[in-house]
Amino acid sequence: MSQLLRYESYKESGVQWLGKIPSHWEVKRMKFVVSNIGDKVDAKESDLRYFGLENIESFTGKLLNSVELESEGIGHRFKKDDVLFGKLRPYLAKVFLAEEDGLSSTEALVFRSSEVIYPKFLSYYCLSQDFINEVNGTTFGSKMPRASWDDIASFKVVYPNLDEQKIIADFLDKRLAQVDALISKQEILLEKLAEQRVALISHAVTKGLKPDVEMKESHIKILGNIPSHWEIIKNKFIFDFSKGLTITKENLVDEGIPCVSYGEVHSKFGFEVDPIKHQLKCVPEAYIESDENSLLKSGDFIFADTSEDVKGAGNFTYLNSDIPTFAGYHTIIAKMSKLNNPRFLAYILDTEEHRNQIRMLIKGVKVFSITQAILKNTFVWLPPIEEQNQIVDYLDQEVEKYQQIGQRYELTIKRLKEYRSTLITQVVTGKIDVRNLKVN
Repeated sequence: MSQLLRYESYKESGVQWLGKIPSHWEVKRMKFVVSNIGDKVDAKESDLRYFGLENIESFTGKLLNSVELESEGIGHRFKKDDVLFGKLRPYLAKVFLAEEDGLSSTEALVFRSSEVIYPKFLSYYCLSQDFINEVNGTTFGSKMPRASWDDIASFKVVYPNLDEQKIIADFLDKRLAQVDALISKQEILLEKLAEQRVALISHAVTKGLKPDVEMKESHIKILGNIPSHWEIIKNKFIFDFSKGLTITKENLVDEGIPCVSYGEVHSKFGFEVDPIKHQLKCVPEAYIESDENSLLKSGDFIFADTSEDVKGAGNFTYLNSDIPTFAGYHTIIAKMSKLNNPRFLAYILDTEEHRNQIRMLIKGVKVFSITQAILKNTFVWLPPIEEQNQIVDYLDQEVEKYQQIGQRYELTIKRLKEYRSTLITQVVTGKIDVRNLKVN
């Protein structure tokens, strides 16, 4: 770092993780300059707007859209310029500065600045990686770690005078707006790339690779015309269906026979799973004798039998490995009964043309069930096996190109986010002097 960006003199902060700070900055415990507001009210009876943190894991750090309260509950009352800090999984750094009075989920700590702390400076301080790391070191609970004000209250906070805090906040507002614009641009490119990939796959598995081939009407909604020599057939005529193991998470162990459960179908693998590449929990080898029908071989498919949203209905993976693997709880197994290329079928099953057939048949409100009957009565469209192989070879090559481009976008996004986090941390802890810096 250039010496021009450092303050003239520094002093020891007395805090190991902070190190040295500018000589004119103050060091105080959090509880002496910030209050934790525990003002709980009946959210249903309040006329204040409710700011939910239910989707805290996808929260970006900006103010959530306000929503009308839809259910009974207790909320934390907060005021404009209070800082809300998500105490559940604090490593996610879910922090935002309130732009109006309202109620928050009780999963948020409400910080109110004293007269010596500028609210926006406090919000940035709470977003700094040093602060987040300190909070993470004091959480309780293993699966759902939470932060506690009792611990945070004793943390040391460093800060300059109010005028300088405002300069720092203003600098970060402008510089981070530039960084966020760059991140947004990369995310848009990544989204467009995904759309192009989907379109490429859809065209190849519904129209084939020959542009001048004779077509026929499929009579399947949204599918349209397909090559005239392709066969349209229900899944029940090409698959034998069965259920996965009737077990729970408690039956899973670290060693034994690999096992794929519905949660992993939804969140981890998708399209294909390979126990050599993917880390899987296991079940004891005794299940081979007692539950042979739930044991998968290469090319077998595993569908999740429930989904929390319509979009996830029809999520599946297929075993792309010769390693024996079990289908776990809440899964439906589909084993090919006719000769087809399983990877070609996977490309078809992943299309919107096939998924929409399932979405039209499922029922539910908060949880949607995907039954064997639904899967049996959806249609697929199949060229001869030689043509299936050709399409798979083509798609594998093209999809690999898209993945390589996507990885470059993702790496750029990762680096920009790392820069964003580092910049906040260095500025709010006095490692960089931004008083004379201008943001173009």
